[in-house]
Amino acid sequence: MANAEHSGRPVEPFGATTVDPVDARQARLRAARIGLWLLAAVLAVRQIAVVVSTPRGERLTDLETWVGQNGVLHVNGSLYDSSQFTGTPFGGLVLKPLTKAAEQALGWGWTFGTLLLVAALGVVVARALPQPVSRRTALLAAPVAVSLLMLSLPVRNTLWLGQTSIIPVLLVLLGCFVARGKYAGGVLIGVAAALQPTVLLFAALLWFTRRRRAAATAVGTFGAATLLAWAAMPHDSYTYWVHHIAGTGLGGKADDLANQSLHGALLRLGVNGPLEIGLFLALGAAVAVLGVRRAVRYARDGQLLLAVAITGCAAIAVSPTTWQHQLLWVLLAIVGRVGKRASDRYVWPVAVVLVMTLPAKMMLPNMAALYPVRDNIVLFAAIAAATFLPFLSRKDPLYAAPTPTEYAAPVPARYRWVPLLPFLRRVLTRPNLLLELLLIRVTYAAYQKVRLAATGGSNSAGRVRAEEHGQQILDIERFLHIDIEHAVNHWVVGVSWLRNFFDFYYESFHFFVPLTVLAVLYWRRPVDYRWARATLGFATLLALVGFWLYPLAPPRLMPALGVIDTVHGVQDFSKPDYGTLTALTNQYAAMPSLHFGWSLWCGLVIAVVAPKWWMKALGLLHPLFTVSAIVATGNHWVLDAVGGAVVVLAGFGLSYAFMGPRARTVVEAASEEQDREPEKAAAAPSPS
Repeated sequence: MANAEHSGRPVEPFGATTVDPVDARQARLRAARIGLWLLAAVLAVRQIAVVVSTPRGERLTDLETWVGQNGVLHVNGSLYDSSQFTGTPFGGLVLKPLTKAAEQALGWGWTFGTLLLVAALGVVVARALPQPVSRRTALLAAPVAVSLLMLSLPVRNTLWLGQTSIIPVLLVLLGCFVARGKYAGGVLIGVAAALQPTVLLFAALLWFTRRRRAAATAVGTFGAATLLAWAAMPHDSYTYWVHHIAGTGLGGKADDLANQSLHGALLRLGVNGPLEIGLFLALGAAVAVLGVRRAVRYARDGQLLLAVAITGCAAIAVSPTTWQHQLLWVLLAIVGRVGKRASDRYVWPVAVVLVMTLPAKMMLPNMAALYPVRDNIVLFAAIAAATFLPFLSRKDPLYAAPTPTEYAAPVPARYRWVPLLPFLRRVLTRPNLLLELLLIRVTYAAYQKVRLAATGGSNSAGRVRAEEHGQQILDIERFLHIDIEHAVNHWVVGVSWLRNFFDFYYESFHFFVPLTVLAVLYWRRPVDYRWARATLGFATLLALVGFWLYPLAPPRLMPALGVIDTVHGVQDFSKPDYGTLTALTNQYAAMPSLHFGWSLWCGLVIAVVAPKWWMKALGLLHPLFTVSAIVATGNHWVLDAVGGAVVVLAGFGLSYAFMGPRARTVVEAASEEQDREPEKAAAAPSPS
């Protein structure tokens, strides 16, 4: 007790406990780290499950082609007789000993070995982040990196095919960040180049960053490995390096979408022959030179990981064939910082993650004019990173402290026990437009996929259940005396101008009006934009739950009802699918009706934010016309519109619960309070 009293610390009552804020932060950080590693483990298990659940003959196909019972490494003759082996002769030489392994044991070993390589890659990347980094970043970077790698298309493709593409990337990173001494790094990079020739571009990065002995060692190691393979397999080496010009034409067709190189892009654009070769050599040289110059600049700036990523992106572009499993370099470019405003800082990393994890069809709309961009989107990302994307220098004051985003003042939630969601805070300035468009497009693409998956991926899978639900809805409406679909539909069909009007309204305004409302809010009312967007998102998410739990046939797809499909034409009920439209969307996603739900959202938002009464009235006419159109054209039941109204109102309720009242209301109230302050000061009694 005496020691405690004289220690200078306050004496705590018996039984009292105090929590050090630092200890609390460390506990939260430790919990977050454990959670992220568990997420990475779950993703790894999922990848194993995908490989194992794939039937034999469809999984590890490249590995089976190489070392299987009848693989190219077993048979006599050239490795490249069938064009199925795409590696270098040195790669074939390294894989030869594996031909004696049992197929099942090799498959399991290859899969788990690849997962270990991915984990090692994530740890090395986390350790290579430019210093200084916070303790939180240092602890959380590794599991985040591993998780992103597990989700990426190259890693998933590698695990499914049984490819070796992770090995060169890991060797380069080990050579740049882990190897000690003047020669060890060069040896590792040289071996990587022997497996993937364009990796030799890293020798130039080493040379111009004054690691010239390592650069010379890399070139020497590459040459020695290539000569060793030439001595062991002279015919195959001649076939690969001379006849196929460093592997060009091996594997799939060079103009295949999976080949994300300049050569593949030019072929897809219809350029071929000497013109294509000349353009490829000229553009490839330009990308290589610009990429190495930029990489050297960022390496000298202390961003060596970014420099490595830029060099890898240049190697992707200049390679004659760069298949999907070889595109990991683009994901590493996420470490570069682009944008001077905090709201712009997320555009590049979000774009990279989406490009590297989602199919290209989800990134851009299905429009013919956008096919050249969609088909080469990974290549464009690699070229952007390698040649012109303005990554910030660490010497720039905005590198560590970008211009902050102005947010509306925090507002209380309606229910105190409901936590406010920080990422839904309303901005006073406009958020980044490119990021908004990208997220809206990807969210809608995901919505389409989930909607179609609600019936097992095809309409025929859920037809019986959906028609049973349709009969249930019809029975309820008859009980309520609101079964007006057949009568309204046949009446509208008899009035040609009214039928044409409702057909046009149904097809045209469903997307046009919500996008217009979002655009106007973004431009004129940024404080209200995020509130309205979150409400629409909540409503759509709830609707997806409804599509999943209660697939429902609309009146036009109920054969016994006799409703005329005025929009899509006569349907052939003898077939489970009703034309090309059914391959694109779930025809049984009728409950709730998002046609009406989105229109009601538009009407309510306009009624809330519009400054004039006639604007509010015009906005509320949109849901009225929409509900008339969906019933008249036979595309929805009356109760579908009720369901749409329920999810929209629930969306507004969730926004109110998680975000509090509208930020604009709070801002206006604060402004009015400031205006009243002089009046209050004048009315206050003067001190005697």
